[in-house]
Amino acid sequence: MTFSPELEARFEKLLKIYPEGRQRSAVVPMLMYAQDEVGSVTRELVEEVARRCGVNPLQVDEVVGYYSMLHTKPLGKHHVQVCTNISCLLVGGEELYEHAKKTLGVGNKEVTADGLFSLEEVECMGACSWAPAIQVNYDFYHHVTPEKLDKLIQDLRKLQ
Repeated sequence: MTFSPELEARFEKLLKIYPEGRQRSAVVPMLMYAQDEVGSVTRELVEEVARRCGVNPLQVDEVVGYYSMLHTKPLGKHHVQVCTNISCLLVGGEELYEHAKKTLGVGNKEVTADGLFSLEEVECMGACSWAPAIQVNYDFYHHVTPEKLDKLIQDLRKLQ
């Protein structure tokens, strides 16, 4: 599998920071970085990470199955995650999620037809004091209202 020179350098650095025999510790960060570049965790990616980390593909599959931030299907350019855990739920998280579904026209773990947005209902983001919270890719937004979400989506559309 071919990666960008920047990702190859990052992989090389990752594998060097772990002690001899502990390269399996690089599985999660390698999958995360590669997913950002490739778009999803493909079968080929699983096999490549397994080879580089000295584990078997089943072990990598187990990691992919465990961590919700790893996806086997491509996400939208802007992956919108809406927290509906108890703190967010109590201050409108469920309504915000329903609003996001209606606004984007997609359901949980679906991608808009143009590939621009994907949506996911998630459990606790660790932002209970700032609920309701959403995350778009790696950016967090707190005290989100339907109006704030609409503006954020409009702003993201303008970037295209």
